[in-house]
Amino acid sequence: IHCHDWQTGLIPVYLDNFRYGNEYFRGIKTIMTIHNLKFQGTWDTKRVMDITGLPKYYFAPDKLEAYKDANYLKGGIVYADRVTTVSSTYAEEIKTPFYGEKLDGLMNARSNCLSGIVNGIDYEEYDPQTDSHIARNYNADNFRKEKVKNKTALQQELGLAADHKTMMIGIVSRLTDQKGFDLIACVMDELCQDAIQIVVLGTGQEQYENMFRHFAWKYPDKVSANIFYSEELSHKIYAACDAFLMPSLFEPCGLSQLMSLRYGTVPIVRETGGLKDTVEPYNEYEKTGTGFSFCNYNAHEMMATVRYAEQIYYDKKRDWNKIVERGMQRDFSWNNSARQYEALYDNM
Repeated sequence: IHCHDWQTGLIPVYLDNFRYGNEYFRGIKTIMTIHNLKFQGTWDTKRVMDITGLPKYYFAPDKLEAYKDANYLKGGIVYADRVTTVSSTYAEEIKTPFYGEKLDGLMNARSNCLSGIVNGIDYEEYDPQTDSHIARNYNADNFRKEKVKNKTALQQELGLAADHKTMMIGIVSRLTDQKGFDLIACVMDELCQDAIQIVVLGTGQEQYENMFRHFAWKYPDKVSANIFYSEELSHKIYAACDAFLMPSLFEPCGLSQLMSLRYGTVPIVRETGGLKDTVEPYNEYEKTGTGFSFCNYNAHEMMATVRYAEQIYYDKKRDWNKIVERGMQRDFSWNNSARQYEALYDNM
């Protein structure tokens, strides 16, 4: 039985409870997949005991109890046969206090059973060759001529200055602290002095919604703040933009960078979790890489990385196009992930 997140955390616990004296349950194996360790499902212990009917034996610090509350996710992690998360780097990060959400000790205790498998995306739904939402379809062979037509169409639709040469940076995200918007807030005014345009799509914390509204008012030719969510507009942004900014504080896997790679939009990311596993930083000497990245959670380091990307975009267009091409040729469909899950099931 493959369990996902705290909502299914009690399944391995119930199985353990039923196993004794019941042959039917004895051979069943379980996997617990953690999509985000921050969400654990914690409630008052007595209430959970009443609701679940589980024996008091399970409500101990080495089992379901965590800081005097009952913790559904912890129960799943303790009793599952294998524990996975959605990237190899995140699997390592959650063993540390900074990322471990007070369960880092448990994650270290279960490290022999812990692994990371990156999520995939639907390559039929996200396909620039067939996408009906975008102005002009394209692929890895003809993007140099065709992709830019999506940019000019989006500039017209959103009321930005019409200039196909201007570097356009996209953001499609929940507007929350986790996604690194405090870094963007620090340097947004400075960023808007550069020869770029920024297109934002998403909702979240009021301070960040209002920040982007303010800069869209202050720089109407450069910033478009779309404080809502639209599947159609998200596809247009992935297709139209030159770069995609994801400076996350932590990111278990992340899907937006996979979609941007699929559409030839170069990711600029912080090296954490799935972002580190899926975006290879550009190396101008070896001519490798599919994006740009920075290590420390620091606004000036992020700004320097964005400006490095701008420099390559404007001054070394041939190198930039090679970055785009390499990204579009990578396979982040579910095929790779499915093979890894199949191997995991076979080894249990």
